[in-house]
Amino acid sequence: METQGMPLLGDKFPELKVLTTRGTMILPNDMAGKWFVLFSHPADFTPVCTTEFVAFQNLYKDFRALNCELIGMSVDQVFSHIKWEEWIKENLDVEIEFPIIADTGAVANRLGLIHPGKDSNTVRAVFIVDDKGTIRIILYYPQELGRNMQEILRAVKGMQYSDKNKCAMPADWPNNGIIQDHVIVPPPKSVDGANERKAKAKAGEFECFDWWFCHRKG
Repeated sequence: METQGMPLLGDKFPELKVLTTRGTMILPNDMAGKWFVLFSHPADFTPVCTTEFVAFQNLYKDFRALNCELIGMSVDQVFSHIKWEEWIKENLDVEIEFPIIADTGAVANRLGLIHPGKDSNTVRAVFIVDDKGTIRIILYYPQELGRNMQEILRAVKGMQYSDKNKCAMPADWPNNGIIQDHVIVPPPKSVDGANERKAKAKAGEFECFDWWFCHRKG
């Protein structure tokens, strides 16, 4: 099977028919009107992946409050996913509520998720897809490093806030070391825009270090 490259930021998420622990789904159609986070993991019944699934489940309500669903995935059969879910429930007292894709390799191939040099295992990839089916963020981790789910949640919040308020988010938002919880006003694209920005700063509409670096309360 020829491996295809990963889709890029701004691309539409490719249409995929997938078998999951919650039945067959067609992505992104079945998520129409919702954001979703699709995250792949190397294999069931592995320690790092188990900690990740528990961490995602512990934040599931927070993701759903943002109109965002979670979807796991690995190249394991569905009965393996189900048994692993049972093990997590019985041993860690956490019930996994989101679907997990049982991939034959077709999904991993289409999304470019096979780890080079690691046989047929999938990497720890994260696709954040908006409510229009557009890929907004892609994160890519090696097998050895577990993900930070709070960062993934922050990324969804930040992109939704940026879309709604036409602004950019600083490093570590909403706890930036320079402008705290403020957001960044997109810089002007012309001389007239720069002059207008200076006037608005003098009028108190923005706080600015310079015309190209203005910020405001979120």
